[in-house]
Amino acid sequence: MSTDRIPVMIPWLGEEEAQAASDAVLSGWVAQGPRVAAFEKAFAERVGAEHGIAVSSCTTALHLSLVALDLGPGDEVVVPSLSFIATANAVRYVGAEPVFADVDLATGNLTPAAVDAVRTPRTKAVLAVHQGGVPADVAALRSVCADWDLPLVEDAACAIGSTVGGKPVGHGALLAAWSFHPRKLVTTGEGGMLTTDDAEWAARLRRLREHGMNASAAERHASNKPVLESYLEVGFNYRMTDVQAAIGMVQLGKLDAMITRRRELAARYDALLRDVPGLTVVRDPAHGQSNFQSYWVLLDADFPVGRDELLGALADAGVSARRGIMAAHLEPAYADHPRAPLPVTERITRDSLILPLFHTMTEAQQDRVVAALREQAGG
Repeated sequence: MSTDRIPVMIPWLGEEEAQAASDAVLSGWVAQGPRVAAFEKAFAERVGAEHGIAVSSCTTALHLSLVALDLGPGDEVVVPSLSFIATANAVRYVGAEPVFADVDLATGNLTPAAVDAVRTPRTKAVLAVHQGGVPADVAALRSVCADWDLPLVEDAACAIGSTVGGKPVGHGALLAAWSFHPRKLVTTGEGGMLTTDDAEWAARLRRLREHGMNASAAERHASNKPVLESYLEVGFNYRMTDVQAAIGMVQLGKLDAMITRRRELAARYDALLRDVPGLTVVRDPAHGQSNFQSYWVLLDADFPVGRDELLGALADAGVSARRGIMAAHLEPAYADHPRAPLPVTERITRDSLILPLFHTMTEAQQDRVVAALREQAGG
């Protein structure tokens, strides 16, 4: 067994981020403040949105998006089961019911046909995911959702820097939710963002993240006169700190380099694994380009070993791979939740695994991953 273990992911963090965080601490303003505002503006510009609302996680961003749509008990929201469980959980947070739809085998994403198959008169919204950074076909989804008079929310947790039709994921989105977890390209440790083009929604979302308050702490501090805030509705404590935002600004400046390197590594994986029998690799869809937040492979029925056995063999070879994307409907939290058959979702979650991919990955490390895979494939 190799002692030089190859991790599945390493955030690209360094002295710049450390200095930015230190500067924020030494400024005396560490809560939500001017650095958060600057990060919101820069992030929104990057994804082609009018407004950014920084929050404590992508999960809270998803929750607030559904609050903004005034969803509640008796409503249904179509979601993919093939996603981190937070996607479905956010629907339950507002008292609505997630309705699981199947996904496309090649991309892992919702399609108009899959949504239509489970849509009912109680459907009040669609929550689509750009899975693992692979962009969903939002042009098609937006078109059918407009025909059905349904709002489309985009879970873009993994998709910063991915594109659809030559434009950034998030461009033109009604509401898009983003993650800055360490496994994402841009990280602030924890944290999230909501983007929208609607100024009224943005103003309300900023209130909702701060207890429903009509004047933020930063606004009160900046005023030369006493500001007596009001609490206009029941809100939440979903704020981001200026320390996190300072790190995020540095990370955002590295994004182009991250995407270039990850796409280079993904293309090299593709070339090295192309002739491995029984293996299908993730690729760009026809409608866009992935940031390759995750690089996953799908095992065919004739692959010599099963997914879990392969994960074990890779671990013995010093390679830290991960199981593929989870399926929420197979978890105990949703064991009794009614659903239609989801054959593609269950195929992907059963037979896929995520390979190591990170900015500082060397070709020698990638060669070791490929060699370990080939050995299990029979050469």
